[in-house]
Amino acid sequence: MESTPQHAVIVGVQLQNETNFAYAMEELRNLAAACNIKVIGELSQKASRINPSHYIGTGKIQELSLMLEDEDTLVIFNDELTPSQIRNLESSLDRQVIDRTILILNIFAERAKTKEAQLQVEVAQLQYMLPRLTGMRESLGRQGGGAGLKNRGAGETKLELDRRRIEERISALQTELQTQVSRRQIQRKQRHKNEVPVICLVGYTNTGKSSLMNVIVETYHPGSGKQVFAKDMLFATLETSVRSIKLPDQKTFLLTDTVGFVSQLPHHLVKAFRSTLEEVTEADLLIHVVDISNPQHKQHMAVTAETLKALGADGIPTIYAYNKADLTDQPYPVVNEDSVILSAKQNSGIAELTGLIRGHVFNDYIQCEILVPFDRGSVVSYFNEHAHIQKISYEEQGTKLQLECRTADFERFRGDFIELPQ
Repeated sequence: MESTPQHAVIVGVQLQNETNFAYAMEELRNLAAACNIKVIGELSQKASRINPSHYIGTGKIQELSLMLEDEDTLVIFNDELTPSQIRNLESSLDRQVIDRTILILNIFAERAKTKEAQLQVEVAQLQYMLPRLTGMRESLGRQGGGAGLKNRGAGETKLELDRRRIEERISALQTELQTQVSRRQIQRKQRHKNEVPVICLVGYTNTGKSSLMNVIVETYHPGSGKQVFAKDMLFATLETSVRSIKLPDQKTFLLTDTVGFVSQLPHHLVKAFRSTLEEVTEADLLIHVVDISNPQHKQHMAVTAETLKALGADGIPTIYAYNKADLTDQPYPVVNEDSVILSAKQNSGIAELTGLIRGHVFNDYIQCEILVPFDRGSVVSYFNEHAHIQKISYEEQGTKLQLECRTADFERFRGDFIELPQ
């Protein structure tokens, strides 16, 4: 049963020349909702700089005090607060104060399912808390109990830990994470050795990456039960899921679903999730999924591009998949150079997207006709599995194949067959 939402007032400072302020505040509301917190008020201030001691000016603090209903009302700030700002605000307002970073960390703590994601979130939480121990003494004690902030015991339990023990804990977690990372790198090397192209779904949180992955899996592997979790909410997916997709003509690629991006993703988290996000930097092709029905989709695309750049993945070839076209009056499916307007929900545009994928990752294939002597049966078996055989016939000297195969495979077996003129 869903617990009753906690109430909160959101607060932000709009600096000069800041054009995305309304959008950032709207996103803060959505982040709060993802944490089961109901926003009952909003306060903003235009300023040339952030107030170093209290984030907002004294007049605004008085205005904010009047907006707070009861002692359980939270105050959520749109930027990451410094330890002294938290301390000063909590003593001025006598309320629990949290910032955008801890909100995102809490969502991640709630959603982390795999061992690796849980370790990554805990490292990020501890690194965030370390400099804030004094400022957060009171709020930490309350944090474990708040309805919307089930912080996996990061409340009372962390309160007793002194700085040294937190540092030791971070160090132990990082060692454990390193083991997980090494394991993943071995798997990744193995994939590269098999020369299977790796395609990564990237994009803002809640653009439909997991839904798109599920539709692709169901199209080419019906009834396989290999679907991934997909839900209409921020950060539904934290784990990296990899699925092998085999097209009807035997071409195979690996499709990876990654954690969604968000503006001002806390650097603690980017650092912690770097190993998960490394999948992106190793990809042969990125599919940038965009929710075209969202009025802010251009902003989302810019945030995704920025995050990819920070990860060092901005040079990888990219296809744009404009999803959720069924919620707009745009015609679909429509292909335009390296982009396709589609609807994962309506299962429309998948063939068009696959066509674009083919053009990018399967461009080293050749058409040929070969004659394989009967004593080289293993070569025929290999091509049956790894190539697209268009015609097969049995001649006196051996098996005649008309096929499309990878150039590398053609060269590898060149001594085992006779190439026939086409």
